[in-house]
Amino acid sequence: MDNQPLLLALDQGTSSSRAALFDASGQILSSASAPLEIEYPADGWVEQNAQGIWESQLQAMHKLQAQISTEQYKSVITCGITNQRETTILWRRSNSKPCGPAIVWQDGRTAEICSQWKEKGLEKEWRRRTGLLLDPYFSASKISWLLNNEEEAYRANIENDLCFGTVESWLLWNLTGGLKHCSDMSNASRTLLMDLEKQKWINKFCTEVGLSENALPELVPCRGNFGKIQKGYPFSGVPINALLGDQQAATLGQLCLQKGQAKCTYGTGAFLVVNTDKEICYSNSGLLSTIGWTDEKGSPTYCLEGSLFNAGTVIQWLRDGLGIIKTAEEINVLAEKVENSAGVMLVPGFTGWGTPHWDPSARGMLIGLTRDSKAGHIAKAALEGIALSVSTLVDLAEEALKEPLGELAVDGGAAASNPLLQAQANSTGLKVCRPNNLESTAKGIALLAGIQAGLIKDLNTLISKKEENSQIFLPNINNSERLEWKSKWDNAVSRSLKWHE
Repeated sequence: MDNQPLLLALDQGTSSSRAALFDASGQILSSASAPLEIEYPADGWVEQNAQGIWESQLQAMHKLQAQISTEQYKSVITCGITNQRETTILWRRSNSKPCGPAIVWQDGRTAEICSQWKEKGLEKEWRRRTGLLLDPYFSASKISWLLNNEEEAYRANIENDLCFGTVESWLLWNLTGGLKHCSDMSNASRTLLMDLEKQKWINKFCTEVGLSENALPELVPCRGNFGKIQKGYPFSGVPINALLGDQQAATLGQLCLQKGQAKCTYGTGAFLVVNTDKEICYSNSGLLSTIGWTDEKGSPTYCLEGSLFNAGTVIQWLRDGLGIIKTAEEINVLAEKVENSAGVMLVPGFTGWGTPHWDPSARGMLIGLTRDSKAGHIAKAALEGIALSVSTLVDLAEEALKEPLGELAVDGGAAASNPLLQAQANSTGLKVCRPNNLESTAKGIALLAGIQAGLIKDLNTLISKKEENSQIFLPNINNSERLEWKSKWDNAVSRSLKWHE
């Protein structure tokens, strides 16, 4: 139907930036992407060029504008921004220039800073107030490192000219020409600086980090009126109505709207998110408590999350590191050439381990090799390693919720792999549901913007189409086989954690 109102989603990820157009039913009409470089300047260090992040997103917007019709362009009435989370950027308020690199969420260089905070006895309060752990994954220690190691950041801070933001703040700042310096509550809940219950910045922790109060972005709900895209950019004049971290957006895009509903996104990392509704659910096993999304008044829906740092990166390593595949898709062909992994296991701890171990010094491990091991066994073990890592998160979530999940919605680039999803069903014992469109993150932020713009009244009306547009994977091994497999996996992971001893 011509002239229907359309929703613009800006999806800034770790390895690429996307711009996509949706209708009010959540149907994707067009999308474009631009690559984004990742740098590894030292062991455990992961960073990006902050200006490059913005330019990559702008490039994706230009590409999308070029490939849609004039009518479609004129029909875009709202925009939402979703983003890689925890990645930390400092810039000068006066000239919008970054004060050093963007330190990426995977980066582990700040382990010593976190250890020092633990030695001060701060972790218990930090955990209670933020729902997070003291780990390099989150933004707080990254801010501290930049202030202590980047002269420009230090000077801007003492000159009261510093802005801190995660990626949505940085994009909003640039899109509005510096008029808006805001962070939404879903992203802010990943910084270690926001009180999860009160939804306010914690001055005590900001002081510990060394960040001046003036450098903090305004804390805003996930829905609202956040300015307009400024003149000179594609889609100029379109209001920005929603901000949301990428994993929360994917959860919304998968329509996990009820308590206990869960999704796993397989992107650069793998992220299990479970809706816990209005209740903050705390885990004693390394899962994180976080804000899923809020309404326009800031009233939150909470989630429980397990975070793995390596998923798609495992497939990239087989392609770029080992060279046993030429394209990411080839891993499926290779894995399906063998009946099983023949005892080979690949533990994907390339940049440390997130949930449940939170060990930045852990590393990847490939074990069980014999002279009969072939490339297909390694490919299958790589996909199984991702699935088995996620199965641990599922076990912990069920333990925290005190009830089984029942089914798991999946999305993200690697979710296109049938062998991966079959391994996921087998390792969890759950029904695994893959939507026909894997762009759940962009869809989620588009829907949230659509609600704020008044185009969508109730997301529940979209649920009826969810099942018919999904492919289902069911377990094909029994429980005793599953338990034996996972016992061997736990043994392999324990070796990965102890490699440096």
